[in-house]
Amino acid sequence: MSEFFYLIPAITVLVGALVLMFMSMYEKYETKDFIIVSTVFLVVALGFSFGDFSSSYSVRPFNDLTNNVLIFDTFSNYFNILLILGTILTILIGEHYFQHRAYFKGEFFSILLFALFGMMLLSNANELITAYVALEIASFAVYIMVGFNSENSKRVEAIFKYLVLGAFIGSFYLLGAVLVFGATQTTNLTEIGTYIATHSGDDMILVYIGLTLILFTFLFKIAAFPFQSWVLDIYRGAPMLVTAYMASTFKIAVFSFFMRAILQDFAPIIDFWDTIISVIIVFTLVFGTWLAVTQNIVKRMLAASSIVHTGYLLLAFIALSYKDGELINIDASYATMFYLFAYLLSALGSFGLASHIMSETNVKVTYDDFKGLAKERPFLAAMMTIFLFSLAGIPSTIGFIGKFYVFTEAISAGYTGLTILAIMATVVSVYYYFKLIAVMYFYPPKDECVSVEFNDRRVSTYAIAFVAILTILGGVGSAIVFFIPVMNIDSIIALTQTAVQSLFIGQ
Repeated sequence: MSEFFYLIPAITVLVGALVLMFMSMYEKYETKDFIIVSTVFLVVALGFSFGDFSSSYSVRPFNDLTNNVLIFDTFSNYFNILLILGTILTILIGEHYFQHRAYFKGEFFSILLFALFGMMLLSNANELITAYVALEIASFAVYIMVGFNSENSKRVEAIFKYLVLGAFIGSFYLLGAVLVFGATQTTNLTEIGTYIATHSGDDMILVYIGLTLILFTFLFKIAAFPFQSWVLDIYRGAPMLVTAYMASTFKIAVFSFFMRAILQDFAPIIDFWDTIISVIIVFTLVFGTWLAVTQNIVKRMLAASSIVHTGYLLLAFIALSYKDGELINIDASYATMFYLFAYLLSALGSFGLASHIMSETNVKVTYDDFKGLAKERPFLAAMMTIFLFSLAGIPSTIGFIGKFYVFTEAISAGYTGLTILAIMATVVSVYYYFKLIAVMYFYPPKDECVSVEFNDRRVSTYAIAFVAILTILGGVGSAIVFFIPVMNIDSIIALTQTAVQSLFIGQ
């Protein structure tokens, strides 16, 4: 029974997805009912995830049945909490958005929970094929959500592009898994790690090639150069809340699996990809920055800026390599996990607030459409400013702390040149983020964009305000509000340390 306890969060999400699917068969249920039911299941799952979060543990429940393909540890639990939290916030922030678009039926919320289930399974995966199945469960659910409104030509175009490219890059993953199996006779990460530790030279050729092909899938899913070409069109075509979910929560799930593989099993050969990833970081930062600067549509600007943040995350990722004679730089893993949490709040907040503003009108699209928002709805403009500050890495926000940790660890690992480039990208980001702040505060509103009798006393407004508060508390503001320990910077870092330590239990 104790082993079953660790399965409860994932099972709760799966049961919730099935319940919502059966509910969608009946027309008597409204969108509000599906929002309530999905939120209840997610809160229950989140509660069980918090049940044993402070201690470091590693369990492989029902190992005779699962054959060591799944690991439930503090590391996966950390990411599961982020994934569930991200999904809850997506639903609550989008409450107004969902209810004002008739095409959001009950099936959408069922698919959203299926996507979350796949992501949670991915964070617990200890085997290549299991990880692929989990990744495809999540990916196909996201494909459907992107094109959920089949009457919109942009949605149809977006889902077609994403489906074709996603299926194509998935074949690279499978080919890489086949090559790794050909060399090691296994697809289990632990056993592959043992093979890597005991072999060298020609015995490792297929392993290097196979893992490089799998790396391509990783780079595609997180939208790193040169695999970022799909981002702008698909993010622009997808519903606003789906874009937010893809840019934040889905990216976290992908990082969870590859961080486990690197930290737990592939550490001895991580330096093999240093040059490749260094070049990718340079082009990701430069190309993403150029795209963000040249956009006139706010949604496309936020999408392009997500590419730049991918570059920051890859900088933390590459900093995992050797440090001071040690096999791996563990401190960089703490920085990566903290930055993922910071970006989750900032991205969900900015995309979600934009969707909230657009809930009753479709004209809030370009920079000009946001003119005078501070005079029209000062509370929303203030929260958008907080999220943009965090994305730009301005002090007093969690985004600043995240960037500080990433840049510090990258310099410590010897990547000073890349860090300088990342800092320059951060300086440039101030332009396109502050451009939106400027039009909100220093220009009169456009007549066609003025909202009449817009009711901001809604669940979505309170959810956005909650994220804004977390964004401040997670920054240096937590030093002032010290009586909330869970949002204290040191507490978050301590939780990431406990999570990473669980990867090495029994080794």
